[in-house]
Amino acid sequence: MAKRSVKDLLDAGVHFGHLTRKWNPNMAPYIFMEKNGIHIIDLHKTAVKLEEASSAMEKMASSGRKILFVATKKQAKDIVAKYASEVNMPYITERWPGGMLTNFVTIRKAVKKMNSIDKMKKDGTFESLSKKERLQVDRQRAKLEKDLGSIADMTRLPSALFVVDIVNEIIAVREAQKLNIPVFAMVDTNSDPREVEFPIPANDDATKSIEIILQTVTDAVKGGLTVRKAEKAKAKEDKTDAPAGSQSRAAKNEEE
Repeated sequence: MAKRSVKDLLDAGVHFGHLTRKWNPNMAPYIFMEKNGIHIIDLHKTAVKLEEASSAMEKMASSGRKILFVATKKQAKDIVAKYASEVNMPYITERWPGGMLTNFVTIRKAVKKMNSIDKMKKDGTFESLSKKERLQVDRQRAKLEKDLGSIADMTRLPSALFVVDIVNEIIAVREAQKLNIPVFAMVDTNSDPREVEFPIPANDDATKSIEIILQTVTDAVKGGLTVRKAEKAKAKEDKTDAPAGSQSRAAKNEEE
C-alpha cells in the first residue's frame, strides 16, 4: 500500500482549510494554525488518518466488499468517476438520489427499468413504437443513465461510502448512518469529523488535493483486489491439484 508523505500532501495543497469564521470547532484537533484568516490543516495528522482509511479500504476490497464513492460537487466529479472506475467500484457524481440507501429496493427498480429499455432496443421491440414513444423512452433512458448508470451493477447495499465533502453530501452521510454503513470522507475545516467513522482532514475544494487523496485510497483498493484475485487463483489451483478421491468427497460434503 502506497503511503503519502507530508511533502506530497503539502505540494497538493491539502493543508489549506476554509476561512476561520467558517470553521467547525470539532475540527480543532486537526488544525495546525491560522494564517491570513485561513485555517491550516495539520498534515501530519492527515497522513496518519489517510493511512488508516487506506488500510481499512484495502481490507474491504480484499474481502470482495463494495465501496460506493460519492462526490457531486463540480471540481470532484470527474476525479471520483475516474478513480472509482479504475477499481470497478460504484460511484455517484450527479445528484444523490434520495433514498439511495434507505430505499434501495426502489433504486434497484429504476435500474431494472433502464436495463429493460436496453433489452427493448436489442430485441426489436423499440422499433415497433411510434416516433413520439421512442423519443420519450430515449429521454427516460438518458435521465436514468445520468443518475444511476454508475451503479447499474450494484445489486446490494455497499459495505461503505467514500465521500468528498460531507457538508455537501450530508444526505448520503445521514442515510449511511441510519443503516450503520461506515463512511470514509475528506473533511475540511468547516466539517464535523464526528459524522464519519474514517475522517481524512483535507482541503475538499482544490482538484489537486482531491486527486491525491482519491489516488491514494484507490491504490489501496487495487492492492486489496490483487490480494483477492491471488487468493481465488490459489484456491482454484489447490482444487485442481487435489486427488480425484478428495475432490469427490469434497463435492459430496458440499451436497450434504
